[in-house]
Amino acid sequence: MSTDGLRLDLSECQVYTLKLGLRETTERLRQAGVPSPETDAREIMQRVANLSRLELLMRGEQPIKVRQLRHLEQLTRRREAREPLQYLLSPIEWADLHLNVSPAALIPRPETEVLLALALQTLQRWAAPRVLEVGTGTGALALGVKQARPEAQVMGSDISPEALALARRNAQLNNLDVAFVQADLLTGLSGPYDLLLSNPPYLPDTDRAEAQPEVSFDPELALYSGPDGLDLARRMCQDAPRVLAPGGTLWLELDPRNVEVMAAELRAAGWSAEVHPDLTGRQRFLTARQVGGRVNLDGR
Repeated sequence: MSTDGLRLDLSECQVYTLKLGLRETTERLRQAGVPSPETDAREIMQRVANLSRLELLMRGEQPIKVRQLRHLEQLTRRREAREPLQYLLSPIEWADLHLNVSPAALIPRPETEVLLALALQTLQRWAAPRVLEVGTGTGALALGVKQARPEAQVMGSDISPEALALARRNAQLNNLDVAFVQADLLTGLSGPYDLLLSNPPYLPDTDRAEAQPEVSFDPELALYSGPDGLDLARRMCQDAPRVLAPGGTLWLELDPRNVEVMAAELRAAGWSAEVHPDLTGRQRFLTARQVGGRVNLDGR
């Protein structure tokens, strides 16, 4: 079929069905090197046809309308170019939120939902907690806290004006009252906060050379953090006692390769620190409370 430049081939069948579209989209994504072509093709087709996964299976012989075919071709070409699937499907579902995603901020990962759940458990200690998400990006964690604890005072900070604009859009989308401010980590913020929550950039700089093509769409500012991936986390932890309320808690998501390093440095600096696994069993989440004196976190 050549209408509007569509590449999908109708020569095998007079009626182009959902089943055929799914099969050809899967093959195109496989040839483009997409890591999960079957899953991505199915999610693209579900969005194009506005069907659930079960409905797509049951209605495989249903013809595709011309406008749906154009939409399918558009999304398939973008995914062939290794544009992240989440951009194609924005707004996406994350936790109990709907989030717009874009190259302005890191796409919130499924494992970060575990960080939200762990933080909410900690917040049970307070009737009206004061919470700050540092490096808020899309606003996912801050909005997740506010949705689960409407009485909480929640703020998100980010150094990027573009990320903050995206977070504010997501607050409006979910009808949640969260304040967003521009700040370089904790600079210029005073607190006090009962909880600091962050999924900071945590990849070592050397990871750039082996990154998947999709990663190039994420802002580098949200990904890499020095030789061992801990430069920004160390800066944040160094300044955290200034803004934490007495008894306040810090929750971080880090790389399984460096989370234990950060925990050891915090313990040496007078914190009580524990590491928790993600759903695959890899150590990823760090919680800490200051119980002693302050020592510089210099990575030594």
